[in-house]
Amino acid sequence: MTSLVEHLLIVPIVLPLFVGAALLFIDERRRGLKATTNVGSTVALAVVAFALLNLAGSQTGVYRLGGWPTPVGIVLVVDRLAAVMLVLTSLLALASVVFSLARWHRAGRHFHSLFQFLLMGLNGAFLTGDLFNLFVFFEVLLAASYGLALHGSGVARVKAGLHYIAVNLAGSLLFLIGVSLIYGVTGTLNMADLATRIPQVSADDRMLLEAGAAVLGVALLLKAGIWPLSFWLPTTYSAAASPVAALFSIMTKVGIYLVLRLWLLLFGAGSGASAYFGGDWLLLGGMATIAFGVIGVLASQRLGWLAAYCVLVSTGTVLAAIAIGGIGVTGSALFYLVSSTLALGAFFMLIELVERGREPGADVIAVTREVFSDVDEEDLDEPDEIGVTIPATMAVMGIAFLSCALLLAGLPPLSGFIAKFALLAALLDPAAVAPASWAFLALVIASGLATLIAMTRGGMRVFWSSSDRAVPRVRVIEMAPVAALLCVCTVLTIEAGPVMSYMQAASRSVHQPDDYVQSVLAAPGEHAPDSRSGS
Repeated sequence: MTSLVEHLLIVPIVLPLFVGAALLFIDERRRGLKATTNVGSTVALAVVAFALLNLAGSQTGVYRLGGWPTPVGIVLVVDRLAAVMLVLTSLLALASVVFSLARWHRAGRHFHSLFQFLLMGLNGAFLTGDLFNLFVFFEVLLAASYGLALHGSGVARVKAGLHYIAVNLAGSLLFLIGVSLIYGVTGTLNMADLATRIPQVSADDRMLLEAGAAVLGVALLLKAGIWPLSFWLPTTYSAAASPVAALFSIMTKVGIYLVLRLWLLLFGAGSGASAYFGGDWLLLGGMATIAFGVIGVLASQRLGWLAAYCVLVSTGTVLAAIAIGGIGVTGSALFYLVSSTLALGAFFMLIELVERGREPGADVIAVTREVFSDVDEEDLDEPDEIGVTIPATMAVMGIAFLSCALLLAGLPPLSGFIAKFALLAALLDPAAVAPASWAFLALVIASGLATLIAMTRGGMRVFWSSSDRAVPRVRVIEMAPVAALLCVCTVLTIEAGPVMSYMQAASRSVHQPDDYVQSVLAAPGEHAPDSRSGS
């Protein structure tokens, strides 16, 4: 890499750091300046993310701060998997910040600074090459998310936000304990160096190593929202401000990314006696999360709760697919992760728009009428109104709602169907399918059916209404981010072949991390041989 390209690796961290810090010194009354700066920085991050996506397609990029060799110095690494997560984060962030400009960025202090600090933590977690700095970036993104979860005040939001803070503080403690145990056994925290040392750990120390890995895994899975550690997620996500909830849809994916990265790098096929440590528990936890999410989806009477439980369905699907293993299954799961995260981000923002014209308690009243048939006999004698005129605003939101339903349920013709079809095809590819794969396949199909039922029910209550309902006032700046995310999903559908090839290549590099390890451990100025396939 040239010197200029090398320095791109640190831009996703230092840019939001400096912009977020600078915004703290700008008076809150100058919201226009702060908003413009935030949007400009987020656009720049998106450009850099796509540049790194292109770079990672040809080689693993390594940035050594200060030129120190591994494992002494701090190292940042970008490969296909990290680049995909950077692009996904930048797209969601750009949509969320534009949506917030309508009103949410005025609902509390330091929104734009917290937003940039959250992006710094997310990007750092995806790029870091050692566990110590992973903990640092983890704490940065959590600290920023605490403020954003409480943004906008309100009793429900404050209560859910404080619950979220308490749970994640416990998770941070577990994270630190797990990392400390691993360092005590191996003497290093660099991920690539750990991959070379773990196979050499003695039998006497291996139990302590696995205990540390288990504690660290619990901390990461707590953040991912695996059952039974997911009790905090529906309340927090449903109570958060719409643009915050949309950006939070990538937060659970941080835990999934780290589980995928660390599990296959440190406990892959070459890790000796600890190969695929904890895989059975990860599979059971993923499938239990899908089942729990399905129950929550069917029980939800509010769209916010429905979206939150859809996050759990997405999380469980990806975690179970990772545990089943195989390059094809993991690649399809990555495609599903991207598609479902974009759809959830659009859905969280759309929920605020479609519920803006509804009366409080409308869902409860609708359920009561369904159960008790609350219809006057005299009304049956009156002629029914044939057809209801749907205003243009409701029509546009209805199309967006239908698109979200198709994406989350995995129905054709959008990318959600392609992702689930590819996942099921990869599961059925071997000659003999394991019983666990059949159970997972049944849960994936059942979750799609449950999501379709719940989304249909919610859509009928929102859009199949009387003509005297007030049409919500929706600004272009609010509808445009929703449409943009859905358009990205449409692009994923049209370009499914190249995108899936990139995901499969990312999966191959994660399952066969030799190039990652060699690139990081190479001396400064040297380049490890490119052992990956370019497909």
